[in-house]
Amino acid sequence: MKSFFLCLFIVLFFNACASIPTVEQRVKTADNLIKNTKPKKEFFSTDAFSLYSLQKASFCKTLRVYIEGDGLSWITRTKISTNPTPINPLAMKLFLKDSSNCKIYLARPCQYTKDKKCEKKYWTSHRFSKEVLTSYLNTFDLLKKRYQNKDFELIGFSGGGAIATLISAKREDINLLVTVAGNLDHKAWTKQKRITPLYGSLNPINYTNKLKDIKQIHLIGGKDRIISQSIFNSYISYFNDKSNIKSSIYKDYTHQKGWEKNWKKIIKYIYLF
Repeated sequence: MKSFFLCLFIVLFFNACASIPTVEQRVKTADNLIKNTKPKKEFFSTDAFSLYSLQKASFCKTLRVYIEGDGLSWITRTKISTNPTPINPLAMKLFLKDSSNCKIYLARPCQYTKDKKCEKKYWTSHRFSKEVLTSYLNTFDLLKKRYQNKDFELIGFSGGGAIATLISAKREDINLLVTVAGNLDHKAWTKQKRITPLYGSLNPINYTNKLKDIKQIHLIGGKDRIISQSIFNSYISYFNDKSNIKSSIYKDYTHQKGWEKNWKKIIKYIYLF
């Protein structure tokens, strides 16, 4: 247990104390992932941040948007990373597994970029802040203007699940919210892990009135030691009307393992709800 907490914040939880790839190596990992499929790569500039994106879409009625997890937030329990670009960008991998021709991938602020506005608080205490959320809301406006889509489907992994949920609470054009190992109540999560509260972040549990009418599907790893089922249970407990909220537990999946390998099947399953 002690070694688990020591390495809790090594992104994607590689073997304890393994050497951490440089930012350049992490960017190269992403470039290697996309080299065969060649989606359009673009940075969306907003008043808040510049967001890295991958795009495979034309004029679509509905755009499916994948949102990345927190990335390399911490090196150890006490040392903050200097750059949050992921070691293992799982949401990107799910995006690439998806056969849809109406799909977008969005990284988190300061991932894959050298944005001058980046401060360490935006991948720690303020990772779900108003400024971060605004950058996504602005980007969605830009996407909608470009692709002329009617609405969006959101798929967020881990901390990206919190972002997707907050976006859903702030927009009127979200017709489906899907989270994968989503951090849906960061107050409960930090309390459970006995770590510093995310005091500069918005919390999905405070937006239940706006979220209750949105179709939601939350996918949970039965062996996820990072964001357990109890976090989803805390989130759903804040809803009086739970009729639009579904969940599914994948008993052998961890926070990272299982999702990519089976994503094509999972996507089909989502639309059976």
